[in-house]
Amino acid sequence: MLAQLLNGLASASSLFLLSLGLTLIFGVSRVVNFAHGSLAMLGLYLGVTLAQALIPLWGALGFWGAVAGAALAVAAVGALIERGVLRRLYGSPELFQLVATFALVLIIRDATLAAWGADDRLGPKAPGLTGVLAPGTLNLPSYDFVLMAIGLLVLAGVQWIMTSTRWGLQLRAATEDREMALAVGVDERRLFTQVFALGAGLAGLAGALQMPREPASLAYDLQVVAEAFVVTVVGGMGSVIGAFVAAMMIGVVKAACVALGTVSIGGLELVLPKLTLVIEFLLMAIVLALRPWGLFGRPVAPPRAARAELNPLPPPTRRGGLLLAAGVAALALLPWLAGDMAYVLVLAVDVLIAGLFAASLYVLMGPGGVHSFGHAAFLGLGAYGGALAAPMVAAVLPGLAGTGPGGIAGILLCLAAGMLLALAGAAVFGFVVLRAAGVYAAMLTLAFAQITWSIAFQWDAVTGGSNGLFGFWPQGWLATREGYYWFVLGVACAGGLLLRHLMHAPFGLTLRMVRDAPLRAESLGLPVFAVRWTAFMLAGALAGAAGVLTVFAKGSVAPDLLAIPRSVDALVMVLLGGLQSLAGPWLGALAYTVGQDFLARATEYWRAAIGLAMLAVILLAPGGLTGIRRLSGLAFPGRSDGGRARR
Repeated sequence: MLAQLLNGLASASSLFLLSLGLTLIFGVSRVVNFAHGSLAMLGLYLGVTLAQALIPLWGALGFWGAVAGAALAVAAVGALIERGVLRRLYGSPELFQLVATFALVLIIRDATLAAWGADDRLGPKAPGLTGVLAPGTLNLPSYDFVLMAIGLLVLAGVQWIMTSTRWGLQLRAATEDREMALAVGVDERRLFTQVFALGAGLAGLAGALQMPREPASLAYDLQVVAEAFVVTVVGGMGSVIGAFVAAMMIGVVKAACVALGTVSIGGLELVLPKLTLVIEFLLMAIVLALRPWGLFGRPVAPPRAARAELNPLPPPTRRGGLLLAAGVAALALLPWLAGDMAYVLVLAVDVLIAGLFAASLYVLMGPGGVHSFGHAAFLGLGAYGGALAAPMVAAVLPGLAGTGPGGIAGILLCLAAGMLLALAGAAVFGFVVLRAAGVYAAMLTLAFAQITWSIAFQWDAVTGGSNGLFGFWPQGWLATREGYYWFVLGVACAGGLLLRHLMHAPFGLTLRMVRDAPLRAESLGLPVFAVRWTAFMLAGALAGAAGVLTVFAKGSVAPDLLAIPRSVDALVMVLLGGLQSLAGPWLGALAYTVGQDFLARATEYWRAAIGLAMLAVILLAPGGLTGIRRLSGLAFPGRSDGGRARR
């Protein structure tokens, strides 16, 4: 137990160094930096390269010189990112900043691929620290004690800077009350650049210090950024002490799970080492459920009543209805228009499923005003619900040709089962998530998504574990590409029309009022929580429908359907299309899916190309594709939206 606890403290020290930079950046600039893990990955690669060159020349001094050089280089990269990209987005909503930093994840990953290749790179051991302490008993690597000492030294150094220097006082002032700090003359631009460079440098330091412990790989970025978010949120956004306490807590709990092994509680055996994949997210869910602003954070002030509606939805018009009918008719004719190009129908099915998934998230982000970083949980719940229902459907409909689990009746039953499971998950998750606010609520959705992913990944007897479940194909007339395409089109149209009706019905108007003026809505007697909870369950059910359609389109379901990149894909599609119209998520899904397919076949560095395209849209057209059309109204005095914009 002692050996595992000491090892856990060493890992916690590394996690604290990584999370400290994220904490400082958010505390001052309020930017949720999704690229923080990419900066740590860059520090790891740079550290390995520099160490291989310097150790033969200078020995141990060369190793520590490589660590320092990697940290300084990443700090410079962070300053360039802040000045070139993020400085243009400080006045934008947090979601735009999040998507911009995710675009940087794609760009940095492909830049790393071009510079170092796809193979993992093993780093050198630290000279003079290759042995272990207490051989035969603890067997703890000497380097782990050095990591603990570095974590404590960095904590002491940052605390001294923040309490005893003028720059630290400015940093604390900007963290606690940014508006007042600006009013007394703090240079916001310079402070933001310095803090982002410091945070990036700490990420590079944390990455470089991992050289003796793990290889440099392209998967390192997303592997560590989720844990860094957890530490930052559990400790309280912007709290240095909170980040340290949360990192120590997570490290010790993980180590205890490994040391205790399997325990029996009331005849139920719990394999605790399996919890190490998800224990930090369980802790975050528990902490935020009890203290929605983190251990050392501050309560989020409720928003005041808005003067005007945010992201107003234009009322339905006859012209819009005719355009919608014409578009659906054109999609229905696509099998004949495509001719022999069967791949067009395959891609069209992917676009329709992605559009339904993005539209379900739009309900939360647009009219609901709820940010979700874990919406893939409901996509995966729906997929597994439909897949697990398929054998029962086969038992219920054994003798009806073409109506087994893959026939029209069977798929409809699987669709209902998947939507019910996703709705149930959304009811449970939403009951907890909606009691938090802002970034804390978004991080709770991420926690629940990771918990769901962990269950799917490890429950071999039910979900198939990492292999997933397979063998689900349409039957009867749905077995043809045209048949399944028309079925998916019908489900997508039904979901889209349902949203169109609800968002313009009294429920949709109430939901938007609750988003923009929750205190006023509550004072009028409106059931604020019930309305938001209903929207959360509606979004979950529609995402579940997209999950079931995915199962029968691909023939299988695996845990990666619940992974973080799936949730980010939905975020990107919604913001790419824009929050100003119900058509936004569908246009975003079309542009993102088709663009990704084209670029993946055209170049090895398709991720960087997508990232650059995302940055271009966010910087040049922050309203998304539907917002471009609205901007054109500025040139026409007769348009009501143009008049409002000019005023």
